[in-house]
Amino acid sequence: MQEIERKYLVLSQDFKKESYENFSIKQGFLNTDPERTVRLRITGNKAFITIKGKSSKNGLTRFEWEKEIDIKEAEALFNLCEPGIIEKTRYLVKSGDFVFEIDEFYGENEGLTVAEIELNNETDTFQKPEWLGEEVTGDIKYYNSQLSKNPYENW
Repeated sequence: MQEIERKYLVLSQDFKKESYENFSIKQGFLNTDPERTVRLRITGNKAFITIKGKSSKNGLTRFEWEKEIDIKEAEALFNLCEPGIIEKTRYLVKSGDFVFEIDEFYGENEGLTVAEIELNNETDTFQKPEWLGEEVTGDIKYYNSQLSKNPYENW
């Protein structure tokens, strides 16, 4: 499966008023090789393991495979993760036919808020809310796998 998404910095907290849902996420990485990442994620009472391939040159597209796993197994697997667990709240905001996923980070990444929008095609257009800032698609320092190694507080 191909994932096509664009990533942006967020200028203000105004997105919270537009959010129709939010939830906490804890994630860690079993592997952060540039060719592939293997991520564990716990969201509420569900857990997932995800494998992501290397991004295309423009950063818009990459292979992604995800499978739900038992939450107790995920909690045990966190013991094998590389250092740098990510904790954040994700907010969902509709924008026409699409949904922005806005991540407000905590811990070592406190102060960073990033919005992603998953598209059907690289050429899809969408309405850009006023709180949406600079596009950082393809800038690997904003990948969660990199934030776990070089957190925002170190920039």
